[in-house]
Amino acid sequence: MAGKSKSNLSELYLEENKDQIYENALAEIQSFELPLGTTLRSVYDDQPNAHQKFMEKLDACIRNHDREIEKMCNFHHQGFVDAITELLKVRADAEKLKVQVTDTNRRLQDAGKEVIAQTEEIIRCRVQQRNITTVVEKLQLCLPVLEMYSKLKEQMSVKRYYSALKTMEQLENVYLPRVSQYRFCQIMMENLPKLREEIKEISMSDLKDFLESIRKHSDRIGETAMKQAQQQKTFSTALQKQNNVNYGRNMHLGRNRILESKNEITLKRTFEDEDEHEEEVLTAQDLVDFSPVYRCLHIYSVLGDGEIFENYYRKQRRKQARLVLQPQSNMHETVEGYRRYFSQIVGFFVVEDHILHVTQGLVTRTYTDELWNMALSKIIAVLRTHSSYCSDPDLVLELKNLIVVFADTLQGYGFPVNRLFDLLFEIRDQYNETLLKKWSGLFRDIFEADNYSPIPVANEEEYRIVISKFPFQDPELDKQSFPKKLPMSQSVPQIYMQVKEFIYASLKFSESLHRSSTEIDDMLRKSTNLLLTRTLSSCLQNLIKKPHIGLTELVQIIINTTHLEQACKYLEDFISNITNISQLTVHTARLYGLSTFKDARHAAEGEIYTKLNQKIDEFIQIADYDWTMSESDGRASGYLMDLINFLRSTFQVFTHLPGKVAQTACMSACQHLSMSLMQMLLDSELKQISMGAIQQFNLDVIQCELFASSEPVPGFQGDTLQLAFIDLRQLLDLFMVWDWSTYLADYGQATSKYLRVNPSTALTLLEKMKDSSKKNNIFAQFRKNDRDKQKLIETVVKQLRSLVNGMSQHT
Repeated sequence: MAGKSKSNLSELYLEENKDQIYENALAEIQSFELPLGTTLRSVYDDQPNAHQKFMEKLDACIRNHDREIEKMCNFHHQGFVDAITELLKVRADAEKLKVQVTDTNRRLQDAGKEVIAQTEEIIRCRVQQRNITTVVEKLQLCLPVLEMYSKLKEQMSVKRYYSALKTMEQLENVYLPRVSQYRFCQIMMENLPKLREEIKEISMSDLKDFLESIRKHSDRIGETAMKQAQQQKTFSTALQKQNNVNYGRNMHLGRNRILESKNEITLKRTFEDEDEHEEEVLTAQDLVDFSPVYRCLHIYSVLGDGEIFENYYRKQRRKQARLVLQPQSNMHETVEGYRRYFSQIVGFFVVEDHILHVTQGLVTRTYTDELWNMALSKIIAVLRTHSSYCSDPDLVLELKNLIVVFADTLQGYGFPVNRLFDLLFEIRDQYNETLLKKWSGLFRDIFEADNYSPIPVANEEEYRIVISKFPFQDPELDKQSFPKKLPMSQSVPQIYMQVKEFIYASLKFSESLHRSSTEIDDMLRKSTNLLLTRTLSSCLQNLIKKPHIGLTELVQIIINTTHLEQACKYLEDFISNITNISQLTVHTARLYGLSTFKDARHAAEGEIYTKLNQKIDEFIQIADYDWTMSESDGRASGYLMDLINFLRSTFQVFTHLPGKVAQTACMSACQHLSMSLMQMLLDSELKQISMGAIQQFNLDVIQCELFASSEPVPGFQGDTLQLAFIDLRQLLDLFMVWDWSTYLADYGQATSKYLRVNPSTALTLLEKMKDSSKKNNIFAQFRKNDRDKQKLIETVVKQLRSLVNGMSQHT
């Protein structure tokens, strides 16, 4: 029972639970909030017959709702009927009202059309007024922007780029931010960087044009600067000379007056030139427009690219410096080539100096000094190379003057130029070399044109002309009446004048070198010494060696060198007067002309000896002895008499020579004649000599001894000159007297009569006589005297051979 009751209770619970589920499902269906699929699935998932039960529940619910609707309709039906009845009653009134309203509306619409039109016009005007006000306000904001942009365009068109950059800066920072919402402002903002780049490109193009312009005009700028520096220096020098009262006080009075007049004329001309050019002074600014540099510098500085601009400018100027420093290949041929070269360099550095002083940092003193040091090294190398090609001293002098002006000009702009003046000392040596070459030609021409005869003077005027050119003093000659002859030839005053001209030429180079008078004096003396010891000495030596210079010319050359030697002291005085330096100064150099002319004189003397000997040889060569003659002609040979006459006339010319020179020449000639005659006797080609030939030869030697004893040149003591023929005399006496016993007995003794006769010489000559006796006396064996003589000769020959052999063994 208990189990059955539990089963009934559970069934009852399930029934109640199902009813509750169906109630919930119906409530959900009525609410239309939850998805029906879920609700229906919950209903149909429980029991297989759940659908029927759910439909029953659904029908019961529908019936309940129908009953409620019916109750409600029944409750409100009478009110609805009453409302319909009232509505039907007011239907006619409503129709009337509708007609009235429609008519009123029509009439109202007709009356309000004009008002509406006016109202719409007012609205439109109000909108326009509001728009105009807005536009004015916006335009007031935009107008300054447009004005500034218009101003920018105008500045660009007139190339005021720096101002244009300032205008851009105001546009970007002040004006454009106010109206940044407009599209035209955006376009402006986009255009401003392009305009900046355009300005940079234009300014850079202007700078390039400027660089090209100064490259073309640098020579003109430099020429103007050098001209101004030269005028200033000329003016200062002339003023200094005028104020220096003691200038040249130690010089000759006539020369003082000439110099003073020249100084006054120079100063006057200088003042006149200054007045003429006072209003024509041109500077670098007058010749070149520097505004592109300033403009470009300001533009790049504003744009923040100042360093880029500085680097570009310096790089381009360095390139231009290399081009300017590159000389033309033929620059050394004309002075114009050097002038253009210097003008371009000066123009370049004048521009750089101007840029240095008028700009802030574009170029610095360090940069210009570095550039100048580089240029200076190149200039010195170029000048060393090209000046070495100059062979014309005038061109070298012009080059020196250009270098001085060049150095003075750049020194005025603050550039150090000491190395240029050091270079001038090198060029001075070269200038002296070219002068020496030139004067070598002048000396040669003078020597070629000289007649090598004393200068004839017919009257006092001609004499004054000569002594005005050459310092000649001879009291004895002054006492003679005109016409008379000066001892030197025409070349002496000409050489002296040329030496003075050389000193003047050397002085020209020493001017403007900023050196003291002592240094200039030393330079003049050294160059003059070179002229005397090298050039003039070489010309004299070459002149002496020339074949056409004879004995007369050599004698005159010795006389000329004597007078030139005496004139050296006047040359020293001449240099001292020019430099105003006393010769008593410790460091004053002396002229070496004394040694120069002494050497030339000694060379001329030696050449005299040589030519005399050559002339003697020429006479000896025409000698024609008959060495086999039986007896002499009884008189001296013709060639020898001609030779003696020649020597006699020649030695008469030696009267103007120093005594020792004439005596030495005479002694040398006699010794050479004696030696030549001795060699003629001992000639190996001469095989035999007869006694008659010996006698004839003895007659010739006697004439030589007579000539020597006649004192052809004064000053010999006793028979000194005759001793030149002592060897010949003793040898001939030995053969003429045939005193062989005495010779052999006294040989080797200091008191021997034939002390000067050498055994080998006697043997050679005796053998030639022996051979001649054998050939000419084929019948001598039939005569007792001849046989005895032949035996004697053979005996003497044997004894002489023993003496010669003994001498050889002893040696």
